[in-house]
Amino acid sequence: MNEGRRSDGKPAGEFVTTGGRPVDDLTLANVLDGTVDESDVGIRPAVLRHQGTIARGAGRDRLADNFERGAELVDVPDEEIFATYEKLRPGRARSRAELIELARYYRQTYGAHRIAELIESAADVYERRRLFQKRF
Repeated sequence: MNEGRRSDGKPAGEFVTTGGRPVDDLTLANVLDGTVDESDVGIRPAVLRHQGTIARGAGRDRLADNFERGAELVDVPDEEIFATYEKLRPGRARSRAELIELARYYRQTYGAHRIAELIESAADVYERRRLFQKRF
């Protein structure tokens, strides 16, 4: 193995865990002996954006968009993501304004512009298809 390179030829230390540990340290042995814990296995926004760049370069634009939106959600608490998912189910939001306010919240609180655009797009579709009414 070349000095400063991983076994796959990429520069060593190019990617690190959320705890700052080199990705190459994520081994079963390190998990079993406690060297690596749950704080080391979270994803970083930069890694998701990098995956998006790779996907876009391969002509997989929708996949790239998903990676880029995912990067915006890394720091959003799980409870908020679950509540947003529930709100985006047809018949759950009461009005277009409710979803537009949710989009504004994501944009202002987390700088999540792509997520906000997705929510705004859903608001437009739900209004056009009359999906704001309780359906059951």
